[in-house]
Amino acid sequence: MSKELMDALTLLEKEKNISKDSLFDAIENSLITACKNNFGKADNIRVEVDRESCDFKCFAEKEVVETADDVMDPQIEISLDDAKKINKKAKVGDMVDVPLNSKEFGRIATQNAKNVILQKIREEERGAIYNEYFEKEHDIVTGVVQRFIGKNVSINLGRADAILNENEQVKGEVYRPTQRLRVYVLEVKNGSKGPRILVSRTHPDLVKRLFEQEVAEIQDGTVEIKSIAREAGSRTKIAVYSNNPNVDAVGACVGVNGARVNLIVDELGGEKIDVVSWDENPGNLIQNALSPAKIVAVFADPDEKSAKVVVPDYQLSLAIGKEGQNARLAARLTGYKIDIKSETQAKDAVGFRMEDYLDDEDEYDEEYEGEYEEGEYEEGEVSEVETDEETEASEEE
Repeated sequence: MSKELMDALTLLEKEKNISKDSLFDAIENSLITACKNNFGKADNIRVEVDRESCDFKCFAEKEVVETADDVMDPQIEISLDDAKKINKKAKVGDMVDVPLNSKEFGRIATQNAKNVILQKIREEERGAIYNEYFEKEHDIVTGVVQRFIGKNVSINLGRADAILNENEQVKGEVYRPTQRLRVYVLEVKNGSKGPRILVSRTHPDLVKRLFEQEVAEIQDGTVEIKSIAREAGSRTKIAVYSNNPNVDAVGACVGVNGARVNLIVDELGGEKIDVVSWDENPGNLIQNALSPAKIVAVFADPDEKSAKVVVPDYQLSLAIGKEGQNARLAARLTGYKIDIKSETQAKDAVGFRMEDYLDDEDEYDEEYEGEYEEGEYEEGEVSEVETDEETEASEEE
């Protein structure tokens, strides 16, 4: 029985990631519970379990009294004659450990002991699962779509199920049972019925973690992801920086013929991804962030976290993007309020003078002098811009 018990504990430790020490503690507690159920009390009960051989012994600690007639409570007292059978050196007033035969425990006591062990196994298993997925919080995991719970989706992660709430689902994505899906772990909570795991397909860090997995230069720290802005299902902008002057950060993320970025695009269901270079100069960063639009001039105010941008007339709609998306994502990526105007608008604007934004030694084209009116782009702010069919086509390309 000892060998079978050890084999069972080893299997539990391997399959359910439950430590043997916890299981031995559970066995000891179960035996104490059985003693209490069998004898009515367990205050003086002591259990010893050998961690190596799995042999166990139960003892009742009893006080030695003079004769059998002096024994008032046989559960806690023992006569001197009986005590000497256990320990020849025993004398009145001593405490002796009296062995208990666990085989004499009744059926109910045995069943209760079994339930204590099973309950401990369940608790330890839940704790092990919680710890496993808590370590994966704010990381990505692969799961299998299991079933729909209303508008939410249950995803099996292996040892636990996660919930993909409706507001964390990408609009337009269709989830099918048995479909494999990579998700971002938002939060892991410990509940009475096991860990509650919340995952997301819309979080910007999902894209960040995918790049970290696919790009070796990011894994080894050569390339850093400085900022990311995402509108899930549509477009993501990511700014990267290289700590090695010999390594092109954008090229490393895009890969040969776009191999690396295309893997991530496929994983995100065709979501467009713009990889741009990070620059400590806010003007250069904003220019990069508004890619693929061409920029004539950028005037950034680091104190106000705002910038004025001038683009060629034919690039205005491309710079702003469909429903203002390109400007909105650029604003999130850089942290600046971005005011975009065409060359004609800047030329005609009242009070706008290029030299006000340039140093004495900088050059500028006089045609940009003139007025300038406000039109800042932040998250949720979009100005209506008339676009011709040709410009819209180039934008979608």
